[in-house]
Amino acid sequence: MQKIRKAVVAVAGSGTRLLPATKSMPKEMLPIVDKPAIQWVVEELVAGGIEDIILVTKWDKKSLEDHFDHSWALEHELAKAGKKEKLAEIQKISEMANFIYVRQKGPYGNGTPVLSAASLVQDEPFLYVWGDDLVKSKVSFAKQMIDDYNQSGHLMIGVQEVPRDQVDRYGIVSLKNKKTMQLDGIVEKPSIKEAPSCLADFGRMILNQEIINVLKKTKLGKGKELWIVDAIRDYIKAGGEFYAKKIEDGQWLTTGDPLNLLKANLEYAKDRKELRAFLKKYLKTLK
Repeated sequence: MQKIRKAVVAVAGSGTRLLPATKSMPKEMLPIVDKPAIQWVVEELVAGGIEDIILVTKWDKKSLEDHFDHSWALEHELAKAGKKEKLAEIQKISEMANFIYVRQKGPYGNGTPVLSAASLVQDEPFLYVWGDDLVKSKVSFAKQMIDDYNQSGHLMIGVQEVPRDQVDRYGIVSLKNKKTMQLDGIVEKPSIKEAPSCLADFGRMILNQEIINVLKKTKLGKGKELWIVDAIRDYIKAGGEFYAKKIEDGQWLTTGDPLNLLKANLEYAKDRKELRAFLKKYLKTLK
């Protein structure tokens, strides 16, 4: 079985739900406490053993690319000031992995980044990740997925239980076998009455060349977009096996809108010793 060493990260979205903050800044660069969201994602991947990180971008993502490059002027300034800890922290960012950048081409939709990076992951299993979806867990969720894959060889998608009245906001999985978590299909943003479960999929998947081959033939779906879940559904219909993977000791935190961005900041801030006491005290003063 081939080792999973590559991740494709979709970062070409415009972040319109976060305007005007995202007018000149990629949504993936918005801070979660004192790190941009995308850095939390990359750290999760690296902790899972990923070596090559392929970021599928577009024209206005230069600051994201710069973040994972060396900043010689800043490093010189920190060295000159004797700020050794900060210098090491900044230098570590660009050394975490091999960063590869690909411009997105093709129809709108979350399946397009996979096709844009297809030649770089040819005939290999890989992780596919949304750049604004965080998973806060004791053990890196990327590691949890890869460890599962190494044992079972299963292609899989991350899922989390959501309230029934929120199922129409997400892709909802239908289980063929609740014990093994084998999928029967995925329904994109179903009505509350039609939802097959309350398990929402999110931006963590293990895919391979077979899924890419199906995706190349997948027709545009809801909203005339190319959906990765449609390719997964077609793969299952053709006899392929695909599984759902729940997070162990953690939670999925999306950051694509103001409320969830704020929630993610609070969740990460409460783990910081220097912030936790103040945060609890301050929140009690809010009316």
